[in-house]
Amino acid sequence: MSAPAPSPLAIVDAEPLPRQEEVLTDAALAFVAELHRLFTPRRDELLTRRAERRAEIARTSSLDFLPETAAIRADDSWKVAPAPAALNDRRVEITGPTDRKMTINALNSGAKVWLADFEDASAPTWENVVLGQVNLADAYERRIDFTDPRSGKSYALKDADQLATVVMRPRGWHLDERHLQIDGRPVPGALVDFGLYFFHNAKRLIELGKGPYFYLPKTESYLEARLWNDIFVFAQDYVGIPQGTVRATVLIETITAAYQMEEILYELRDHASGLNAGRWDYLFSIVKNFRDGGSKFVLPDRNLVTMTAPFMRAYTELLVRTCHKRGAHAIGGMAAFIPSRKDAEVNKVAFEKVKNDKDREAGDGFDGSWVAHPDLVPIAMASFDAVLGEKPNQKDRLREDVSVAPGDLIAIDSLDAKPTYDGLVNAVQVGIRYIEAWLRGLGAVAIFNLMEDAATAEISRSQIWQWINAGVVFENGETATADLARKVAAEELGKIREEIGADAFAAGKWQEAHDLLLQVSLDADYADFLTLPAYERLV
Repeated sequence: MSAPAPSPLAIVDAEPLPRQEEVLTDAALAFVAELHRLFTPRRDELLTRRAERRAEIARTSSLDFLPETAAIRADDSWKVAPAPAALNDRRVEITGPTDRKMTINALNSGAKVWLADFEDASAPTWENVVLGQVNLADAYERRIDFTDPRSGKSYALKDADQLATVVMRPRGWHLDERHLQIDGRPVPGALVDFGLYFFHNAKRLIELGKGPYFYLPKTESYLEARLWNDIFVFAQDYVGIPQGTVRATVLIETITAAYQMEEILYELRDHASGLNAGRWDYLFSIVKNFRDGGSKFVLPDRNLVTMTAPFMRAYTELLVRTCHKRGAHAIGGMAAFIPSRKDAEVNKVAFEKVKNDKDREAGDGFDGSWVAHPDLVPIAMASFDAVLGEKPNQKDRLREDVSVAPGDLIAIDSLDAKPTYDGLVNAVQVGIRYIEAWLRGLGAVAIFNLMEDAATAEISRSQIWQWINAGVVFENGETATADLARKVAAEELGKIREEIGADAFAAGKWQEAHDLLLQVSLDADYADFLTLPAYERLV
């Protein structure tokens, strides 16, 4: 590889960070600049196509499998590339942001995989973007440790053979990185996260017997998967590693992607390692796309939409069948419970729910699943051990018994549940509390014993918007209106002030979070992503 030309990238509006020069090297920035030059125009076109697709859904209130790709679905001969050894057994995966403490705890957790998250579990402050890269590089070099300043407890890595395999998740295509610009134009956050990580770590990971592995979020079409595949091909040539070294797992967390699972795997087939059933973003996507489709598309309280709902069963079973037909891993959804150090009874009930959920996934044919906390790793592990035994996966279970019609995936009215007033209150509570933490730079937040991330905040504000616009009448006789949402939000703000005290309230970003939640919940012009207006307020 010849020496790169000086990068045209400019770092703007960013205070210098410790050790940023290790990440923002001339060579790494030149690579990111090349990614931007070659691929951002296509990213822009695909975002336009998303808007066009959404307009079509608004007009028809329907979705179907694509006629133009029927030949790919009908061709039984193609498979994705075989899994590398480090990704063959994925029975439990832990998720979390890339701060220093989480990096150590996740790698040490006993999970097979750690989803190192630069997306929904990470607020994209410049500090989180850059120092997250530092922490991962330090982990691979085994020069990472951490001492908690409050407890004095020290954290260090276990032996290499006991560490989880890292699968890194960059930001979605819709988000830009305002601190890195070319000619005054910000670079897409996905290219910044991917580019810096890949450039610095691809060869190092190969030497460790692993590789540059990625989770791809918010994908809405097979054309977006094709763009990622072209990026992988270019990147591998650029740094001089064999084609097929990169492996990507795509989150099927949008309703449009659920109709294109085989096509997405086909586009990435030399680099694909699986699909994941991303539950919360999937529900958000359904509300977003069918928000004006009438009462048949109104979702009840999010906690009433379990994975046993008929339309969710259709989604997950189709995902398992699709993956195994094509030789890919099927990874299940999140167990978001955060154990209480004070309430053993709460833990007992929640652990039983987690066990039942993971037993169901393992029984349905999934090859692994997600947890949000190290204490849940043994529970999920036991569920998959009981089904897999010594086998690394169950891709041989083809689930040919599964048959899903197009309408099954959007049969929201098959669920026997309605929105409740308590559901509105919970949506407001979670929305305000999460957004406040996000504005302070925290993307993974424990709220009411659940680990919440940007996806749950998106559901909260989307359901408020949908219920108001559908004129939902709650069981107490009250109608969902903007005034009712404002009343509930004002009451919640008062309760938070009382709960944490006036000083802590004043030191936080509570009023700003309250105002932003109401903005994205009540505006007639529905924002595609909460994080877009929120990012403008992020320091």
